[in-house]
Amino acid sequence: MSDLSRTEPLKFAYWVPNVSGGLVTSTIEQRTDWGYDYNVRLARTAEDNGFDYALSQIRYMASYGADHQHEATGFSLALGLATERLKVIAAVHPGLWQPAVLAKWVATADHLTKGRIAVNVVSGWLKDEFTAMGEPWLEHDERYRRTAEFIRVLREIWTAGEGGAEFTGDFYRVHGFDLKPRPVDVPGRPHPEIFQGGNSTAARRNGGTVSDWYFSNGKDYDGFTEQVEEVRAHARTADRPQPVRFGLNGFMIARDSESEARETLREIVAKANRPAVEGFRAAVQQAGNSTGDGRGMWADSSFEDLVQYNDGFRTQLIGTPEQIADRAIEYKRRGADLLLLGFLHFQEEVEYFGAKVLPLIREKEAALA
Repeated sequence: MSDLSRTEPLKFAYWVPNVSGGLVTSTIEQRTDWGYDYNVRLARTAEDNGFDYALSQIRYMASYGADHQHEATGFSLALGLATERLKVIAAVHPGLWQPAVLAKWVATADHLTKGRIAVNVVSGWLKDEFTAMGEPWLEHDERYRRTAEFIRVLREIWTAGEGGAEFTGDFYRVHGFDLKPRPVDVPGRPHPEIFQGGNSTAARRNGGTVSDWYFSNGKDYDGFTEQVEEVRAHARTADRPQPVRFGLNGFMIARDSESEARETLREIVAKANRPAVEGFRAAVQQAGNSTGDGRGMWADSSFEDLVQYNDGFRTQLIGTPEQIADRAIEYKRRGADLLLLGFLHFQEEVEYFGAKVLPLIREKEAALA
């Protein structure tokens, strides 16, 4: 366990349902809505029930059951303005944003939210979105190399001294770019937080060398431990402003009995939208296997895993509050600083989490410390 994991409380984020269809590709009832009014209520509920962050998904075109989607940066800012404490994370694609333009947007949004904006830099896996907009589609490792430069440029612009930012790379160049106003001066935060995910060798290298946070798709204990160890090995060789932190995706099904939770999972999978899941599976497993060593995201995901499209079932946060709390603590012990959660019925399940699950996690954390 890292010093940060040992001394700081486990943090919680939730997937903002700014995309239609909910968080599982299934015809099961999902009492969740992708609209603005629902999401404002949800954000306020989340910050009152122990959530630290909200992550807005990035989709530009209808795909795999998500027929409608709100743009992530605008939606994140709207939720930030509607809340008081919640930090909002906007997903962004290098190649569709210029880093200097995004740095400016973040600085403005940071002032409007009093220091509660972060970004999740997504290298991209859905080729059709890029080509439909007339943007070039790079080979896998080149996308991650571009992402590394993108993150370095963001950090350079936000922290540059007098004379402005200077950067010369293969993908981006800035000369004397002087950002005013800078992002808000938040104690303990050198600049707005930069999240980045993936599963491949290239993603893990970026996580260790340039990102503040490394997001993992859903993983069992051993799969998560392997990623943590590899990312930390990269971090030990890097000039970093702060230690890398780790977030883990998980789809939570918390119920009063384990049998009820397991039955909910069984029904989600039984009612899977099979054509949508198979289409998603074909696209993402091609992307995952496009890496030289076959370690990309979703390369080994089963059909059941992909019903929750970020492998959330694999984390197995499924059962009674006590069982879920035990599992959360074990992930914390293995290096997790944050759990990124999805739910079937967001509003009521976020409230259940705050009332039933989180108090047990905090009790167990105290014992662990």
